[in-house]
Amino acid sequence: MTVPGFPGPYTAHVDTFARDNLPPAADWPDFRFELPELRYPERMNCGAVLLDDAVAEGHGGRIALYSGERAWTYSEMLELANRLANVLVCDSAVVPGNRVLLRGPNSPMLFAAWLAVIKAGAIAVATMPMLRAKELAPIATKARIDHVLCDARLLAEVTATTQLTGRLSRVLTWGDGVLEAAAARQSSTFRNIDTARDDVCVLAFTSGTTGEPKATMHFHRDMLAMADVVGGHLLNTRADDIHAGSPPLGFTFGLGALLVFPMRFRGASVTVEQPTAEALLTAVQSHRATCLFTAPTLYRHLAAIVDRFDVSSLRRCVSAGEMLPAATSDAWFDATGLRLIDGIGATEMTHIFISAKGADIRPGATGRALPGYEAIVVDESGGALTAGQVGRLAVRGPTGCRYLGDSRQRDYVVDGWNITGDRYLVDTDGYFWFQARADDMIVTSGYNVAGPEVECALLEHSAVKEVAVVGSPDPERGQIVKAFVVVQADTIADADLARELQDFVKASIAPYKYPRAIEFVDNLPRTSTGKVQRFVLRRRELELSVRRPRDSATPDDG
Repeated sequence: MTVPGFPGPYTAHVDTFARDNLPPAADWPDFRFELPELRYPERMNCGAVLLDDAVAEGHGGRIALYSGERAWTYSEMLELANRLANVLVCDSAVVPGNRVLLRGPNSPMLFAAWLAVIKAGAIAVATMPMLRAKELAPIATKARIDHVLCDARLLAEVTATTQLTGRLSRVLTWGDGVLEAAAARQSSTFRNIDTARDDVCVLAFTSGTTGEPKATMHFHRDMLAMADVVGGHLLNTRADDIHAGSPPLGFTFGLGALLVFPMRFRGASVTVEQPTAEALLTAVQSHRATCLFTAPTLYRHLAAIVDRFDVSSLRRCVSAGEMLPAATSDAWFDATGLRLIDGIGATEMTHIFISAKGADIRPGATGRALPGYEAIVVDESGGALTAGQVGRLAVRGPTGCRYLGDSRQRDYVVDGWNITGDRYLVDTDGYFWFQARADDMIVTSGYNVAGPEVECALLEHSAVKEVAVVGSPDPERGQIVKAFVVVQADTIADADLARELQDFVKASIAPYKYPRAIEFVDNLPRTSTGKVQRFVLRRRELELSVRRPRDSATPDDG
């Protein structure tokens, strides 16, 4: 007998490394499976549910994937995934429970490889294409990965990682004909491994900031749960939907949006290897995409050029990955008539758990807890706060944090709640309003200033293209609010503009929150998923404070 949310006595894994490194049951979140659709059978392979079942249901001729001029049906994707699964088992000696690193831009081969790994009972570790050996090495070491399926164009960093770690020793590449030839020699049928619903199938590494990377472990049922909640309840995904977007498969936002959600509901997706603003809008126009997924920063770029494309097919546009400023939401709405669906998710939670759609959207608010999830705001001791009070966001539901062999599990899961590291307030209608990441809260002269609030104010100014706000050490105030600003093209970034921006902020939010220092930069440091790395800016300010007490584009005016 199994206990809901906890590992049962049965596993298909021959290599039990992942299961052996699950956190103790007492440190798990309080999982909730009240929704009927979340009660999955004890034996289940999510790859088979997504692909084999689709063909068995008669969807074999339906398009599953668009890539450039080529369209792949569900039957064609099943055949390719089966051949790749046979390559893994027969040529590479992969056994259930082995971890397999996947490396490549979004493409039919990458999607089929992910499905093949899952069907073979192994554990998929999809990585961002931009990662280098220095970043791949701790992933390979922590997860003890030897098997790799890799786009040949990205092989160099895999080879360098092998030299650093001794891991990633069994590599097959595609794009150079190696994996393609191996697949052609294999059967187009494959007997899926009879996995348990709570067998680990995905290791997702957090983009993180500093220190040892954290690997979150997700089960077969977690893949379907994120689809049934986000794809089903929030997005109302249907078989005639076509998803397009920028997030890579190594980002759980992209895994859900572009592979799991559409396949769960027998829809299609579009792969865009280099998701520039122009490439994304071209994909929407060419394939009549109905749902678009990307980060707030890219939506700002899209809004500026969307009038050059036919995006009338779009029904829903989803923003996630970082805070959605109201100015960006309004800019997209003004340009398209579509209100962005904002959402907060986490690698630990697999996907979005707070959001709103349609008439329920309130620009500036993230939304309400999705069906199946419960969210509250708590103080530092874990006590629930009342409406309007700012505290730590706590959430629980059908998905949650399970770190691979990591003592930090107890920092993230407290009394059964997942503590995400975000500071929120909830209003009397149950809407959650983002205030800051815990480390984005600036304390200056005794005042708490949320950096994202200042960023939103600055983004309202027509000269500002991008901005990041952090606390900079100050001998008198402890910290001052400092803004790093990227200006629009043909804008003169000088002291006059800095003063103008400071006055602009003072006029829109409480004056004590204005940035006492403004530094104009060409670009902001970002992770491979596009998130602004504010910790890089904070660290730089801390290092520079040793040499100078203040770095301001304008003199301090009190």
